[in-house]
Amino acid sequence: MASEEASLRALESLMTEFFHNCTTNERKREIEELLNNFAQQIGAWRFCLYFLSSTRNDYVMMYSLTVFENLINKMWLGVPSQDKMEIRSCLPKLLLAHHKTLPYFIRNKLCKVIVDIGRQDWPMFYHDFFTNILQLIQSPVTTPLGLIMLKTTSEELACPREDLSVARKEELRKLLLEQVQTVLGLLTGILESIWDKHSATAATPPPSPTSGESGDLLSSLLQSPSAAKLLNQPIPILDTDSEYICSLALECLAHLFSWIPLSTSITPSLLTTIFHFARFGCDTRARKMSSVNGSSPSALLGQERGRLGVLAMACINELMSKNCVPMEFEEYLLRMFQQTFYLLQKITRENNAHTVKSRLEELDERALSQGSRAESYIEKFTDFLRLFVSVHLRRIESYSQFPVVEFLALLFKYTFHQPTHEGYFSCLDIWTLFLDYLTSKIKSRLADKEAVLNRYEDALVLLLTEVLNRIQFRYNQAQLEELDDETLDDDQTEWQRYLRQSLEVVAKVMELLPTHAFSTLFPVLQDNLEVYLGLQQFVVTSGTGHRLNITAENDCRRLHCSLRDLSSLLQAVGRLAEYFTGDVFAARFNDALTVVERLVKVTLYGSQIKLYNIETAVPSVLKPDLIDVHAQSLAALQAYAHWLAQFYSEVHRQNPEQFISLVSTALEAITPLISSKVQEKLLLSACHLLVSLATTVRPVFLISIPAVQKVFNRITDTSAQRLPDKAQVLVCRALSNVLLLPWPNLPESEQQWAVRSTNHASLVSALTRDYRQLKATASLPQRKVQLEDTKVIIHQTLSVLEDIVESVSGESTKSRQICYQSLQESVQVSLALFPAFIHQSDVTDEMLSFFLTLFQGLRVQMGVPFTEQIIQTFLNMFTREQLAESILHEGSTGCRVVEKFLKILQVVVQEPGQVFKPFLPSVISLCMEQVYPIIAERSSPDVKAELFELLFRVLHHNWRYFFKSSVLASVQRGVAEEQMENEAQFSAIMQAFGQSFLQPDIHLFKQNLFYLETLNTKQKLYHKKIFRTTMLFQFVNVLLQVLVHKSHDLLQEEIGIATYNMASVDFDGFYSAFLPEFLASCDGVDSNQKNVLGRNFKMDRDLPSFTQNVHRLVNDLRYYRLCNDSLPPGTVKL
Repeated sequence: MASEEASLRALESLMTEFFHNCTTNERKREIEELLNNFAQQIGAWRFCLYFLSSTRNDYVMMYSLTVFENLINKMWLGVPSQDKMEIRSCLPKLLLAHHKTLPYFIRNKLCKVIVDIGRQDWPMFYHDFFTNILQLIQSPVTTPLGLIMLKTTSEELACPREDLSVARKEELRKLLLEQVQTVLGLLTGILESIWDKHSATAATPPPSPTSGESGDLLSSLLQSPSAAKLLNQPIPILDTDSEYICSLALECLAHLFSWIPLSTSITPSLLTTIFHFARFGCDTRARKMSSVNGSSPSALLGQERGRLGVLAMACINELMSKNCVPMEFEEYLLRMFQQTFYLLQKITRENNAHTVKSRLEELDERALSQGSRAESYIEKFTDFLRLFVSVHLRRIESYSQFPVVEFLALLFKYTFHQPTHEGYFSCLDIWTLFLDYLTSKIKSRLADKEAVLNRYEDALVLLLTEVLNRIQFRYNQAQLEELDDETLDDDQTEWQRYLRQSLEVVAKVMELLPTHAFSTLFPVLQDNLEVYLGLQQFVVTSGTGHRLNITAENDCRRLHCSLRDLSSLLQAVGRLAEYFTGDVFAARFNDALTVVERLVKVTLYGSQIKLYNIETAVPSVLKPDLIDVHAQSLAALQAYAHWLAQFYSEVHRQNPEQFISLVSTALEAITPLISSKVQEKLLLSACHLLVSLATTVRPVFLISIPAVQKVFNRITDTSAQRLPDKAQVLVCRALSNVLLLPWPNLPESEQQWAVRSTNHASLVSALTRDYRQLKATASLPQRKVQLEDTKVIIHQTLSVLEDIVESVSGESTKSRQICYQSLQESVQVSLALFPAFIHQSDVTDEMLSFFLTLFQGLRVQMGVPFTEQIIQTFLNMFTREQLAESILHEGSTGCRVVEKFLKILQVVVQEPGQVFKPFLPSVISLCMEQVYPIIAERSSPDVKAELFELLFRVLHHNWRYFFKSSVLASVQRGVAEEQMENEAQFSAIMQAFGQSFLQPDIHLFKQNLFYLETLNTKQKLYHKKIFRTTMLFQFVNVLLQVLVHKSHDLLQEEIGIATYNMASVDFDGFYSAFLPEFLASCDGVDSNQKNVLGRNFKMDRDLPSFTQNVHRLVNDLRYYRLCNDSLPPGTVKL
């Protein structure tokens, strides 16, 4: 034994050295290598067994267990059976002897190692593996240990990782399912006996003054007084050991429920017992009793008890998350819901000592006191409610004995007493799910729509009122002031998220109950508008301008709250705009007209008294408030643009006076704001409203309104200060659309195209004056300052022109024609400037963006000769050297330039007809000979996605460039054997696709697999002779190798389907030639294993069976390789 003793001392000192903070990384690597070599030796486990029984050093124990783990999971097949027997008998003895003294993490690791042996050997060579676990559970001394073993077995055997063959995985699941009933019976017995034993000794508390109230709802829920009585029993006080055993048993149940099917082995008594423990979570008295005793162990006990409640809810939620419920289990479900709602009622019951909110806060705080990782009881309970509404409500609602309306009342209380914002958001999500369910139910059952709505009307109106109150400072100031309105998370602040989620609920109620929702919201908006419109009387003129004469701190605070509320309510009114248009336009016309008139009045008022420029007592608070209200009133009015358009089409023939007055007044409100002196938030709101009036409403008289002419003059006047970029682009889009878009409700003859065309030409001419002058100096060398000025002109002009083209791209031919006529000279200037800036990638990027938009929107108007000239210029400019410079040396901008160029070519190759066909050879040669070689070997995904999309478009839209099929040939032969042309180019493209599957980029892999599958669906790619005979099985081979290497595991399903589609072209060839060859070429497996793999791959020809066979082959091949990784020779001594 001396050598074992010496080795142990050596190992202990190595471990201490390894974890010492003075040890260098170099030395750590040496030690690691030494330890790894030692572990690989054939007899290392004997030393480890000695180490485990003779050391108290945690590091040494952990290392020894890792050696066992490695031996069992990777080398077990090669271990002599005598050694296996010894290991199987020694490790459990070791566990039994030391489980009480071992640190918990060592004990758990030892349990896992023993379970790993069971995973390999049970029942054939380790027949008492599971019976041992059951015996441990049944013996009171070892119950906790047995439960830990059981949970580990459930984790490791029910859903084993991939290092087992498929047959073994299936066998293990079957073996475990046979044990489920026994195991659940044991766990039920443990929980029940602990509960009963402690219930008997629990002191009965004095009757609570409110205990009478629980009878009514509870009886209606449970349909039986005895069950109600049972659940009203006092909660027992458990000792620490019992707490621990119960928590282990509940953890076991939660894991078992995650994989066993719902069936009658989950008995009513088990469910009732779990619910008893769920009460621990909502029992605040338990904490009170422990805190009375004052000592810290008791306080800890209170936390533990709360944790039992959390674990019990985790079990319930596992059962709840299963959507497939067998008929015989439905009754159990109903009972579960009834019992959970009893708990919900308990949580939300009000009595003198507790408000609901303080109770929820207390239940929520328990998690905080246990550290941030612990989930609180409230979170678990909210998860339960979400699962109930999303998965089971439609199933349960039909039960007459389930009181849905009372449930909603409890959910309402629960929602609006949440202690945290996150909790409140989660509850709003549940209401959204409920409202969606109701909406789809009504749409599918229009006949009894009224009956359904009447049932829920009161609940919905209550919900709406309370959600509206929650977004107003008037009712909820303390909470709303906690919300952060500055830090962006997912492009929105906490406050914006809060408001958006609340308004979604409001909108969904509006969809169901439009009249109620409107009559609830509008009066509240009206109240806040009165305050805002009344500010005029407090505006006084001072030396420097206008001042708001409200100075008292309290008044300023009240005004701040009122303005914040008005801003939120304006957003609410805007969000509801969609519910006034379409079929309901006439029915809800008066309500909508009232809203729009108010909005027009408010926007004009804001612009006239210039509240955005007014001096206030607290400028840092009130000024942003006033600007925000003004901006939101414009945005709300913009939301009604579709309603205005419908109004226009209804009245344009009869008396349009009211409509004209609304639009003219809105424009009077907009024009003063279109100025570089106005704050950007407000300026952009005004611009967006102008765009909507010009684009969506399109009244014929817009151009003749003085306010609009004023904007025309402001934009075309070179001496006026230019607006910020975004605003400039929007205003130019609006003015261009006023002239270009056809007027609704008028015949072609009355569209006045000639006048509008002239006006548009002069507008564009004014906007591009400086840009067109660049042509003359383009080829001259420019100094740095001059170059920067030129870049600014190019950027400003092209951003405006690109936007103008984009906004007419989907419009009538006439609009696009006029647009192109106005732009023609600027487009030619752009083409002339392009070569001069080819080395300035930021400029090239903007120019190509502009050309891409032109190609997408106006290629027909540009005509063939000019389009050819543009493409030829680009092809000449993008030489291989230029492409390499862009992709390799200019970073992301350079890559963007090349991507945009490829996007333009995508548009070109998709064009039907023969016009651009002559470019195909040069496009393919550019792709395959110039771009592809540069990017093929780069790991970066830049440019690749665009290049492969272009290649896909080349094939998809120009199939006959490669495959000439003659109708006559197919009639004569009965099957079309097409002539192949440009074969070399086709093969090169396919090879590039094949290469892309060998690269790690998963997005590119997914995209290209989709392209091949599309080509097969549309053009029968896999059936073509060239593909079938020279490429088919190469592709199948690559896909199988990818599965074996697990490099793209997220795409398993897609790869399986593609493999099937390829193999199905020639199943005979696949089974007789490819599969044997594939297996023969597999290294790391012996011939016997190859035969087994081949035999297990059944000759199925349907998709589900075939893909199952593929995944089985891949799994088992990996498993055999793992088994065969033999031990290295040589022995290392420590």
